[in-house]
Amino acid sequence: MTNDHLKITELPYCKPVRKWLTDRYGKQQGEIIWSKTKEQYDAYLPELPDYGGKKNGHAMAIYGGLLVFALYPSLPDQPPIEELKDFVQNLFMGPFVKLGRIFDLNRPFDIWLIDKVFRKSGNRDRKDALIYPEGFINVDEPYDGKNHVARYHFTKCPNAEFARKHDLLHVLPLMCNSDFFGIEMIHGTLIRCGTCGNSDICDYCVVGNKNPLAKKYEIVMDEGGFLVSKNVK
Repeated sequence: MTNDHLKITELPYCKPVRKWLTDRYGKQQGEIIWSKTKEQYDAYLPELPDYGGKKNGHAMAIYGGLLVFALYPSLPDQPPIEELKDFVQNLFMGPFVKLGRIFDLNRPFDIWLIDKVFRKSGNRDRKDALIYPEGFINVDEPYDGKNHVARYHFTKCPNAEFARKHDLLHVLPLMCNSDFFGIEMIHGTLIRCGTCGNSDICDYCVVGNKNPLAKKYEIVMDEGGFLVSKNVK
């Protein structure tokens, strides 16, 4: 197998990242930071395992995460991670904002449909894992049609593996926490007790935001900066 990794210019995030850098740091410094980001991204590539490049169903999640990992160390002021939250969640979850205009997880058909999407994605992930075992490891869970709950979980996440290896676990919540925002945009609630960055699994339990199950949890931030669902007693 060959490591056919995605170049930074193949990602759809370059333009919005450069705009954010210009808006925050000015055009001249923004371009300098962007050059450093590209250099750092390119420096990371040779050490990555074979994920399958474009063939991997989660290519954008893997290499988009790598872009964020290259960007943050390149910022001269090293701002608090929270200052990048809105930018990163809109960078990755923009499609969910548009989808929310027509999609509502409180409708039985829509939550059933999202389960079908999860299941199709999981089947693809499991096929990918046979060829590229260093990628995401997806575990399927049955759909709860009675309570309208869709769920699955990951036991391995390449972004978490990379963050742990490079002492960037403090940056990882930027990607993980975006999932809460994305599900919220389609009128849902993500119930997640942990990710591969702060737990053994990254769990996705999704319900409509009006589902009684959603009211049983509150979203809090743990000491590592990860959003987690805490049972309200």
